[in-house]
Amino acid sequence: MYGIFAAWERPPTLPSPSILNHSRPQERPYGHPDTWSRRTMSTSEPPPWPHCAHGADPVANPVECRGIHVPGHTACLAHLADADRDAYLAALTPGADIDHRGTTFTESLLNALLNALRDPATGNARIGKATFESAIFEYNAVFGSATFESGARFESATFKGAAWFWEATFKGRARFDSATFESEAEFTSATFKSDAVFGSATFESEARFTSATFESYAGFESATFKDNARFWRATFQGGAYCERATFQGGAGFNSATFKFAAGFVSATFESYAVFVAATFEHNAVFQSATFKGDAVFDSATFEVITDFGSATFERDARFDSATFESNAEFESATFTGLARFESATFKGDAGFESATFVEADSLGPFVCAGRVVLSGAKFGSPVTLSFATRRLECRRTRWSSTAEIRLRYATVDVAHAVFEYPVTIAAEAQPFVRANGEQLAGDPFPGEPDAGVRLASLRGVDAAHLVLADVDLSGCLIAGTVHLDQLRLEGACTFDTAPRAAHRRRWPPVHFTERRVLAEEHHWRASQPGAVRGWNVAVLGAGRTGPLQLAPVYRALRKAFEDGKHEPGAADFYYGEMEMRRQADDIPRSERGLLTAYWALSGYGLRALRALAWLGAAMLLTIVLLMAFGLAQDTPKQTATGTVPAGGGKVTFEIDKDDPQNPTGKRFTGKRFEKALNVTFNSVVFRSSGQDLTTTGTYIEMASRLTEPVLLGLAVLAVRNRVKR
Repeated sequence: MYGIFAAWERPPTLPSPSILNHSRPQERPYGHPDTWSRRTMSTSEPPPWPHCAHGADPVANPVECRGIHVPGHTACLAHLADADRDAYLAALTPGADIDHRGTTFTESLLNALLNALRDPATGNARIGKATFESAIFEYNAVFGSATFESGARFESATFKGAAWFWEATFKGRARFDSATFESEAEFTSATFKSDAVFGSATFESEARFTSATFESYAGFESATFKDNARFWRATFQGGAYCERATFQGGAGFNSATFKFAAGFVSATFESYAVFVAATFEHNAVFQSATFKGDAVFDSATFEVITDFGSATFERDARFDSATFESNAEFESATFTGLARFESATFKGDAGFESATFVEADSLGPFVCAGRVVLSGAKFGSPVTLSFATRRLECRRTRWSSTAEIRLRYATVDVAHAVFEYPVTIAAEAQPFVRANGEQLAGDPFPGEPDAGVRLASLRGVDAAHLVLADVDLSGCLIAGTVHLDQLRLEGACTFDTAPRAAHRRRWPPVHFTERRVLAEEHHWRASQPGAVRGWNVAVLGAGRTGPLQLAPVYRALRKAFEDGKHEPGAADFYYGEMEMRRQADDIPRSERGLLTAYWALSGYGLRALRALAWLGAAMLLTIVLLMAFGLAQDTPKQTATGTVPAGGGKVTFEIDKDDPQNPTGKRFTGKRFEKALNVTFNSVVFRSSGQDLTTTGTYIEMASRLTEPVLLGLAVLAVRNRVKR
């Protein structure tokens, strides 16, 4: 993958250095940019200069020479008479200003000029103000190790051979605006102490800036690199701006250091873009950049804001082991190939809002200390997401294929997300492991008690394709979820519970038995007048949800638990459904009274102790009433009466029994208690005791035989609902 850059490391074979010295009157200062935004470049044209007289005759010389006159002569340096040229060069000293705008240089002419400016102490050319605007260098231009003491102007210059500026030092502003490098451009180890401007320059062959140092502004706006551009180990101490630049060959910024803003807004990388181990100490802005080849940012460090908003990655985007010290924005970015962020570290937010992932099969595992924002993003192929983050926002996210979201420490919001295929949200119990088997280093949240996953909202989601595994739903907003009855819950999915302690609210005392409760019910109960302590009111966005909306939610969850053969859980949601029905405003008063009685007697057939308590109370009342009014004072005696016909014959006897008499003496005796207890126990199981009862006692027994078996049945039903599987 990096083969295209391998050849860049070999040192170039260069001819002996030959340095130019050229001067031009000082222009207005070119200020340093204050921000990373687009630089407003000076568009003023330099003042016209007197053209060389050579070529004035279009017949003798059809190509007019635009070279500026050598001072004191009427021709440029290229067309000056030999004697005049020798005299001019002999008068030059190291550090002199030179001005050869529009001049055409052969290799020998340039070498002669640079030799005249060579410093005997260093053996290298030393130039004052060098002005080569629109100059043409017919062959190799060798400025290696040259020192430009003041401004160096090469605007619109044309280098038809190699342009060698290795180890050159530019103490003033270096301007190569609209320059054309038809062969290789070599700036290896060059030092730019002031602004370096390459706006709209064209590099038709390799451009090498390896280990170059830009101490001020470095501008490559709208520059075109038709072959490889190498900035390995380059240091940009001022802003580096490559807005609208085009890299047709490979762009290599390996181990480069950007100490100020790095702007690649709307830049186009038609081949590989490699920023391996690069360091961005200030804002790194790649808004609307286009990467047509692989974009590799492995082990890069982004210390301030990183912005890839609306960037397009047509092939693989790799950020493995990259470190983002602040927020990283990939809003509206398009990832056509893989999106690799394995072992990346985000110390701020990771924003992928409205991003498009066409063929990405994985995203992560990575660590994010802030939020991972996938709201509005689109996933077009099966994908696995692995994050250790505090919060994951997937509002309005669209999943057009299967997906598995494995998380640690996270609170997840998937409100109004669209799941076209099965999607699983699961908690990862163990630290994430990379593809090579290595564990992600370090615990990102040492203060957290556990690595559990919490769901914040399911509102607006079609849950038919959603699977939740080992997720905490205690704070989840569920009202408004579609096809909630088809939601699959795997593993230890937990809900919030009702307050368990008894509370006194005047009279009677209030006691809530433990059951699964939705967050919206917590908020609704806490907002009611006279609410008891323990109901959680701090549920964001749950304020408008009441019993009328919550009843169908409980009903759907009950069905989901029943389909999952989790009957005890289904019983809790049935209880919640009945509670919301009883509290809703759309039922008649008679129905509310019936539901209230059902709740009071047995907790909707789910509270065995409550039903047994009522059964015990009913039996005790029956015993007391029977002892007081139902049992006869004495056992009635039977008598037989009949008439014997005269003369014999058949005798008919009529057997009668005295009516039981109401008690008049001691009623609450041990013997009467035993009889009353016998009658009561028989009534519970629909049997008649056979005891002689008073008329009142008969009605007491009838009422007992009607109510007590029902209460017993409710208790048995409640036990069954708690143990059924």
